[in-house]
Amino acid sequence: MTTPVCAGASAAAPAYPSFTSYVRARRPVLLRAARSLTANPCDAEDLLQTALAKTYVAWERIENQRALDGYVRRALLNTRTSQWRKRRVDEFACDELPEPEPRPDDDPAERQALHDAMWRAVMKLPTRQRAMVVLRYYEDLSEAQTAEVLGVSVGTVKSAVSRALGKLREDPELGPARAPERAGDTG
Repeated sequence: MTTPVCAGASAAAPAYPSFTSYVRARRPVLLRAARSLTANPCDAEDLLQTALAKTYVAWERIENQRALDGYVRRALLNTRTSQWRKRRVDEFACDELPEPEPRPDDDPAERQALHDAMWRAVMKLPTRQRAMVVLRYYEDLSEAQTAEVLGVSVGTVKSAVSRALGKLREDPELGPARAPERAGDTG
């Protein structure tokens, strides 16, 4: 069954005769979308490649060529979400170390104990709050990106992260980490 084509419709949505021609034409735009979902350009390349492989498998079933970018973007998001869910808790991709330079009086054992206590406190958070804290502060995603990955509103991310940080501030195991700050406050 063919659908009528309006005059000028082909100019609005180019027809791609093959998957290869689509990828050649749209790769830069799709790579930017992948980079917005990852912190590392190499991870973005891998993410795009995986999403394009999924698109290739479904190529014959995609009838509306205007929906191709949306299909690939959804594949990018779903793939990234799956990767994040499967990622081990202690694995972090970042360009630079998140820890500050050690001070001369800084004890590595104390730092490790604080790190462990922080993770125990994060793991006590409800699943949804924990996911948002990890995405925001360990994956370094923006509030909008976090909302998109989890399929919630930005306001939901803001309020849930705020509540989670409040719980972390009140965690008794993290009390010693706050003690030096309090000791310095004399005013």
